[in-house]
Amino acid sequence: MLLSNFSNDLIEAGCDEAGRGPLAGPVVASAVIFSNEYKNELLDDSKKLSLSKRNILEEQIKRDAITWAVAEVEPSEIDEINILNASFVAMHRAIEKLAKLPELLLIDGNRFKPYKNLPFECIVKGDGKYLSIAAASILAKNHRDRLMEQAALKFPGYGWERNAGYPTKEHREAIQRLGITPLHRKSFRLLPEQLDLFQ
Repeated sequence: MLLSNFSNDLIEAGCDEAGRGPLAGPVVASAVIFSNEYKNELLDDSKKLSLSKRNILEEQIKRDAITWAVAEVEPSEIDEINILNASFVAMHRAIEKLAKLPELLLIDGNRFKPYKNLPFECIVKGDGKYLSIAAASILAKNHRDRLMEQAALKFPGYGWERNAGYPTKEHREAIQRLGITPLHRKSFRLLPEQLDLFQ
């Protein structure tokens, strides 16, 4: 089972994001605070879980967490500040929305831009090590996948209901055929040969 806490006595918020790699759609981050005694044998990195398991766990997380939040950074903002900074901004926005101020942030990955003066620990593959980070990874992924399913109805043909905006063959062929949408990240390499899409 994943670890309940890092510090034993501090109020910890696990933070993770979803959607750094896609060609379209927002980057989404989540922050989750559990009690330091919290246990959940099913919680794991969202990438290792089926959709049905993620949906069950999402309900449990929202029920069991002391507080949780999800936040987004839109494609236009990603293009302005780059995807790494956008992922930090999304995490900051999620932390800002928490009903309780954490005393320590557990960040999935190896880089973070400090939020106010809160201490933080960057933990590589943290979503497979700590319950709160795993929970944040599930909330962020589910939220983003649902946003892309809704976007697929507005912009059909790109397969976003299947690929969530990631650079699949289907998605790239659709960009070549249909052009780009307002949800595409213009700062990303949308096609391997980077055709002149913006004329």
